[in-house]
Amino acid sequence: MKDDLTRLKHIRDAARQALEFVSNKERQDLNENKMLSLALVRLIEIMGEAAKHISESCQNKYSRIPWRQIMGMRNRLIHAYFDVDLDIIWKVVTQDLDSLLLEVELAIEDLKDQDT
Repeated sequence: MKDDLTRLKHIRDAARQALEFVSNKERQDLNENKMLSLALVRLIEIMGEAAKHISESCQNKYSRIPWRQIMGMRNRLIHAYFDVDLDIIWKVVTQDLDSLLLEVELAIEDLKDQDT
């Protein structure tokens, strides 16, 4: 449980940081700002790596979190790093992360309550 909680916090922190990085930005900024695009890719990789190590029981319990998609995105970025589609990165961060973050935060609170 403790490892799952730690890894969920890693996902939460990476998602928050990605959302902060795109605040007041536009899609075109990814093309013009290499640091921004590399940072977002890395944060998505971190989320995927953390998700990969969440226990199966935790994944089953919090099934509203799209575990397979998170891990799949990580695998795609790691193994096809030379062929990253910035449109997909932008969509993930600007359209998908808010709802993911909400679900992850709910899971963290639930796990914290179970530890007390």
